[in-house]
This record gives sequence, structure tokens and C-alpha cells, in this order.
Amino acid sequence: MAVNAKKIAVYLLVVFALYVIITDPSKAADYVQIGFEGISDAAKAIGDFMTWVADGAQ
Repeated sequence: MAVNAKKIAVYLLVVFALYVIITDPSKAADYVQIGFEGISDAAKAIGDFMTWVADGAQ
């Protein structure tokens, strides 16, 4: 039962993403840019944390 629910959720997410891309490509591009900025910020924060730890956590 849980596997079917997961498949349905993924299917709905894909259909929604395609709908947004087809109906408003510029808005879809904005969403992708926001996502990549978030990933970039998270990677930078992890790097800053690892540098802090490597420097003796001071």
C-alpha cells in the first residue's frame, strides 16, 4: 500500500512539474534558479562549518 502511495505521489509531482513548464516556462525557470541557489547556499554553509571544525572550532 505504501509503495502505491509513493508511486502516485511521484506521478503527481511529475505531472505538476510538466504542467508548470508547459504553461509558464519563465516561472519554471525561476523555480529552478531558486532551487539551485538553495543548494548552493547549503553547500557553502556546510563548507563554512567544515572549515570552522578544521580550524579547531574556535
